[in-house]
Amino acid sequence: MTGDSRQRLLEAIERGHAEAVAFLAELVRLPSDNPPGDCGPHAALAARLLEGLGFSVERHPVPPEFVRANGMITATNLIVRHKFGPGPVVALNAHGDVVPPGEGWSQPPYGARISDGRMYGRGVAVSKSDFATYAFALRALVGSGSELRGTVELHLTYDEEAGGLIGPGRLLGEGLTRPDWVISAGFSHNVVIAHNGCLHLEIRVEGRSAHAARPETGIDALEAATHLLNSLYRLRETYSAIRSSVPGIEHPTLVVGLISGGINTNVVPDLVTLRVDRRIIPEEVPEAVERDLLQHIARVAFELPGVVITTRRILLARPLVPLPGTERLTTVLQRHAEAITGETIPVEGVPIYTDARLYSAAGIPTVLYGAGPHSLLEANGHRADENLVLGDLLKATKVVALTLADLLG
Repeated sequence: MTGDSRQRLLEAIERGHAEAVAFLAELVRLPSDNPPGDCGPHAALAARLLEGLGFSVERHPVPPEFVRANGMITATNLIVRHKFGPGPVVALNAHGDVVPPGEGWSQPPYGARISDGRMYGRGVAVSKSDFATYAFALRALVGSGSELRGTVELHLTYDEEAGGLIGPGRLLGEGLTRPDWVISAGFSHNVVIAHNGCLHLEIRVEGRSAHAARPETGIDALEAATHLLNSLYRLRETYSAIRSSVPGIEHPTLVVGLISGGINTNVVPDLVTLRVDRRIIPEEVPEAVERDLLQHIARVAFELPGVVITTRRILLARPLVPLPGTERLTTVLQRHAEAITGETIPVEGVPIYTDARLYSAAGIPTVLYGAGPHSLLEANGHRADENLVLGDLLKATKVVALTLADLLG
């Protein structure tokens, strides 16, 4: 790309910034909470908005049986493809489903209000912002008239908060796409090349009910679950010794996030259910992590006569790890991001897990980069008052457009 064409591209993005902000606001104002996961209406809105930008949009509704099996109500995957000519395919992936807003907001969670250069709303940073980043970067690139070779695809999906298997997992599994590189939703001030995996495990602790006046005639499932809980917390203390070599990732973690059970106040509880979140660092083997945790639970069960403990895997998400070809993506993104932001842009890992892992598991070099601050905490991602500095949206759009121009130049 010549200096003149680069300048034209950046000027086009600046001229379109107000339109990009309005586009993002429309996406934020329509709830797409997951759970419950009724995300079909939001996909319909996003498709109409993208068509308003001049794109052809493929709508791929997920069959109801797969949606229900994923714990959702409706989901539609969207693909935009623009072919500049023969050459490599670069996919840009963002998700439109969001966690419910919760309490404690000072701004309406679906208001898309702007204050001091920030837009507030659930999903504004994670990751509806990158619907705008990627769409407006591609639109500017198409309008620039640059001689490029290859294809850019937008993959806009709706089940990241439920694991990604009917979103990117389905696009890849159904053969609807096979990109050479993927840029997935991230933040403007770092390039993420690795992230944790995750095991979600449901544990059922079964005892036998009895009248509270005669507790000795029952088997208290809550007492047994407490014994198991204490053992899991002791196990968690050992994880701090398992260190990751990836900057930004420290060690495995374990959280018991949900507990339910009991019949009534005056009844010995016969069933308690726990749900465990075990984060898996990139150096660990997910199957070995699951095996070791199941063996630990089995040893505890052996110590509890009359108690039956069973487990069910809910999710096993593999870590994102760098693949051959990742360095090319990283180098180009870093160079343009440093030029646009005026900052040193680190390459690092994050302790969360994302849809990016599904592309990596398919052998496709994948990194995270998009609109947002230096960290998830700064954006209040998954917390009250989630927000996006609109200047970061502009910067990220420029960086992504320049990166695509390099990769397809």
